[in-house]
Amino acid sequence: MTRIDPERFARALSESELCPTPSEAHGILCALFCGGDLEPEVTWTGLLIARVPDRDLLAAEKQATLAEVAREVRAAFEEPDLGLTLYTVGEDRPLAERASALYDWTRGFLFGWALLEEKGTTTSPVIREVLHDFAEITRMDLDQLIEDEQHEEALTEVTEFIRVAAMLIHQEQVAVNTDASPP
Repeated sequence: MTRIDPERFARALSESELCPTPSEAHGILCALFCGGDLEPEVTWTGLLIARVPDRDLLAAEKQATLAEVAREVRAAFEEPDLGLTLYTVGEDRPLAERASALYDWTRGFLFGWALLEEKGTTTSPVIREVLHDFAEITRMDLDQLIEDEQHEEALTEVTEFIRVAAMLIHQEQVAVNTDASPP
């Protein structure tokens, strides 16, 4: 989870035409990083908040919050030890709320990836399979969740799968291409 206060993040998104949850917005940003968007922070911020005059202090605060989230995501993808943490709700929240936040994150990632494909990003068969798995996750029946150990373990496993899959997509799509670039 980012060090950004969830309420502060939600306020920064409150007037977005997309109306994303913080989890969904984080998923969009992660997709942009994973897919190799040339300016993921700029693309993401442009999607989420309208450009306003610099003298608008509230807008400047929103932009600063989003910039802070973006810096944390960039740092997570640059860490060699799979440092990405999905922005969802805390472990102290009910299972249904945590599953819903994971659903939102995954849906945001798929939305972000679709934006990249519109720009011509190519997708390998491995990444297409992962994206298919992500789409299946967005079909999970949240109404059938029961607060029990079995569902807790399943949510933990799905969360870890998504986290690692996102890092692997980034590795395949961005890190390998960066390593292969001439100095």
